[in-house]
Amino acid sequence: MTIAPQPGILNIALYQSGASSIDGVSNVLKLSSNENPLGTSPAAVEAYQRAAHQLHRYPGTDHAALRGAIGEVHGLDPERIICGVGSDEVLQFIAQAYAGPGDEVIVTQHGFSMYPILAHAVGATPVEVAERERVVDVDAILAACTDRTRIVFIANPANPTSTMIGEAETRRLAEGLPEKAVLVLDGAYAEFVEGFDGGAGLVDDYPNVVMTRTFSKIYGLGGLRIGWGYARREVIDVLNRLRQPFNLSAGQMAAAEAAVRDLAFTEKCRSENARLRHWLSEALAELGVPTDTSMANFVLARFASPAEADACDAHLKSEGLIVRQTGGYQLPQCLRITVGDEIACRRVVAAVKGFKAAQG
Repeated sequence: MTIAPQPGILNIALYQSGASSIDGVSNVLKLSSNENPLGTSPAAVEAYQRAAHQLHRYPGTDHAALRGAIGEVHGLDPERIICGVGSDEVLQFIAQAYAGPGDEVIVTQHGFSMYPILAHAVGATPVEVAERERVVDVDAILAACTDRTRIVFIANPANPTSTMIGEAETRRLAEGLPEKAVLVLDGAYAEFVEGFDGGAGLVDDYPNVVMTRTFSKIYGLGGLRIGWGYARREVIDVLNRLRQPFNLSAGQMAAAEAAVRDLAFTEKCRSENARLRHWLSEALAELGVPTDTSMANFVLARFASPAEADACDAHLKSEGLIVRQTGGYQLPQCLRITVGDEIACRRVVAAVKGFKAAQG
């Protein structure tokens, strides 16, 4: 062909989402996508249904009501918030705005697979930095920085490891980056950490820090794809120049606004997740399957070898349980398991117990 894509695009491996069915198996339970087992706030469902009566109308372009609700709940300036089609779109805006051919984008060893994709999409070079025992290593990131470093992506808590670094380490990272580098704090799982602001305080203190969040996890709106970002006004102004004017529908915005305002439902989801996450981790540990201390709504179960992890995954599938293999994240000996409701957690533990017993 005489037409060719921009540099880097053909280096992108297509994203592989988690399976949702198993051939020949009924009563399948999907625990591979970190979805909320409690579903969505009833208030959000009602708001979405009301919005359906205005499908013939174009949605607002400035997301003012949704930004106002986010700002009110989180104590943030709505003028410094941008909304996107999932937090992925906000991350895409950041890559488009601040990186390009000849630039470097730092990602971590077990970091979210979208980060190198975003780098390749804008022609930049992803630079992978080792983690330390499945935890982001600030010293390693700082050592990897060069005069070509433009973006550093970290998820905190991280996916798929479920680990996180504290404020002091995050602050040290922000302070140590090159002047032209943007630190992106992906807070998709921030709401599962009691009292954690996701990095909003650092955004206020450092001009090079951007925080992103999503409605797909604790709010249970993964099917609608809504996310947001928080940064200095100058950064938000840049990102809004890349945003399509009608990137969110009226239904998306209405549901998200109702969801973020339903504090009681959010707290119920947080506390139930914490309770069952602890139980699941302890129960797996008793079976000889350790997990790191999880700060998210999933655990990363570690097996003795990749072969054992594959065998356990096959056994779980035979029991109608879908979890996420993590070989693509350089963790072939692990399985990522969403914290479901109590019945789901007990099914997982019973299946792993049966697998271990069959091994002898």
